[in-house]
Amino acid sequence: MNKIITIGREFGSGGREFGRKLAEVLNFPYYDREIISEIAKRTSLSEKYVQNIAEHKPLIPFPIHTGQTFWTVVPDYGQTVHAEQHNIIREVAAKSDCVIVGRGADYILRELNPFRIFIYSEMSCKIKRCKNNAGKDYEKGAELTEKELTKRIEQINKARREYYEFYTGQKWGDKNNYDLCINTSYIDPGNMAEAIKALII
Repeated sequence: MNKIITIGREFGSGGREFGRKLAEVLNFPYYDREIISEIAKRTSLSEKYVQNIAEHKPLIPFPIHTGQTFWTVVPDYGQTVHAEQHNIIREVAAKSDCVIVGRGADYILRELNPFRIFIYSEMSCKIKRCKNNAGKDYEKGAELTEKELTKRIEQINKARREYYEFYTGQKWGDKNNYDLCINTSYIDPGNMAEAIKALII
């Protein structure tokens, strides 16, 4: 059976950086935004649109009455994206050892017993990381005030929590749902990956 590592993470905690480095030291394929690109190809939706809905729980389709003659239903592409994401995650896990960041992969692949990691940190450290890495994993971090960044981080993490809990029925970030939880507040996520290698192989 392939060795699968899944990484859940709070925004600003360095989870993506940790995942990339862990995949590098293990010499495993790494999947994160690559999944978004593949979903876009399969659905003919733009990557930007897919990214926009990939970590939000779906809207509930509802009928709209048009005039006096007929009803129509607003389509929910979130369900389409989720279904393709589910398929892609299963495909890459079946192909080889791998590291998968986010997207509820720990739950989707639960019968394969992945090594489940959750990355978190204090808000002050999230803000600092966003500012220091603006233009990389935290696109507009340098342009926002501390108050604006705090609000943005809270919004993103709220969306991640709602998405995860909607699709899994589990509590996002609960230590009981992971094999290892790492607080990256005062450590470099990339350096931590080398230390974790011995626990995994």
